[in-house]
Amino acid sequence: MKLQDKVAIVTGGNRGIGKGIARKLAENGAAVAIVGRSQEALDAVVTEFSEAGFIAKGYTADVSNPEDADAVAKQVVADLGSIDILVNNAGITKDNLVPRIKEDDWDLVLDINLKGAFNFTKAVYRPMAKKRYGKIINITSVVGLMGNPGQANYSASKAGMIGLTKSNAKEFSSRNINVNAVAPGWIATEMTGELTDEQKERFLSGTPLGRIGQTDDVANAVVFLASSDSDYITGQTLNVDGGLVM
Repeated sequence: MKLQDKVAIVTGGNRGIGKGIARKLAENGAAVAIVGRSQEALDAVVTEFSEAGFIAKGYTADVSNPEDADAVAKQVVADLGSIDILVNNAGITKDNLVPRIKEDDWDLVLDINLKGAFNFTKAVYRPMAKKRYGKIINITSVVGLMGNPGQANYSASKAGMIGLTKSNAKEFSSRNINVNAVAPGWIATEMTGELTDEQKERFLSGTPLGRIGQTDDVANAVVFLASSDSDYITGQTLNVDGGLVM
């Protein structure tokens, strides 16, 4: 129970990697505030977690809207007492080759993936700074480090998250707030299920461990960075990718 009495916000926590992270945080003692766009999906996850004996609450929000982020942060403090951990996980893809990417698809991916992380980081800063304690973990991607054909918008958003991580780590260190990132490789989720066979083969052939990652592989890394085990680590990107990027 490394996270006993801690309160964690997980954006995009109602499915995929986000849900796996939220559950692992809850298993380690944290109360989890799960943020998503679908009230129905949030209700299902909260019910599932509550039946398992975890403390969980759902909050609907558009992460790209700063007013939504501020409202969620204030409500989480009112409902659960504090904010100790933020996991910026919400993300989407709108894949295409650069000549075919629509401007709206470029803007949407950057707004949700990168601006969403900025909005929630800004929203939780004040309660964390007041306590002089916080752990912020940004879920980026190995494609933010190495690029990927057909994912210029997604890769740019994830590379931006790494820069955001480093800058915030330097800004927030005086308030005892650690900011790190986790960069998953190919993890078995609904999102990666949409990759083409060619993309899947390229990822798998370049992965030394020779297997697809699971959501728990990412969630375990997040728990480490959210716990006191990582108190002397900040501004880092931890690749969880089976050795794809070295």
